Amino acid sequence: MTLERFNEAERDDAIGFLRPCLDVDRWCAELADGRPYDSVDDLLARAEVAASPFTPAEVEGALAHHPRIGERPSGAGAEARMSRAEQAGVDPADAAVAAALAEGNRAYEQKFGRVFLIRAAGRSSREILDALTVRLAHTPDEEQPVVAEQLRQIAVLRLKGLLR
Repeated sequence: MTLERFNEAERDDAIGFLRPCLDVDRWCAELADGRPYDSVDDLLARAEVAASPFTPAEVEGALAHHPRIGERPSGAGAEARMSRAEQAGVDPADAAVAAALAEGNRAYEQKFGRVFLIRAAGRSSREILDALTVRLAHTPDEEQPVVAEQLRQIAVLRLKGLLR
């Protein structure tokens, strides 16, 4: 979508455009209600501010349908396509790392009660596994701002990728 089309869209259509980036009602509404934007950079700056910080409830809601790292979603929707592209660096052919990621995902979910979230775009399987290992040592209070920041990075990166 172009910035011009986003600026001119009906509010519900603008919100619908944003949902594949991040399905958080407040974030989508703030961006839609902030229109018109003078540039893509202005929209991205607003997206960062609206995402800083996400509340714990917003994080949990957004993660409710987020795929595990290493498990590529099979859907045809925009969010599934974005997730597959973001995880392009996760190599399922490296059996040892894939197994360690799967085990780490299970340990993370058991400890924190939610899926492990990381901005995977541009990161290798090994980098993701290293980050997962570090984050497993966090307390819930230490992990909450980390996961909120990762969610913000993913949302802004996805939005940037949708605009042309």
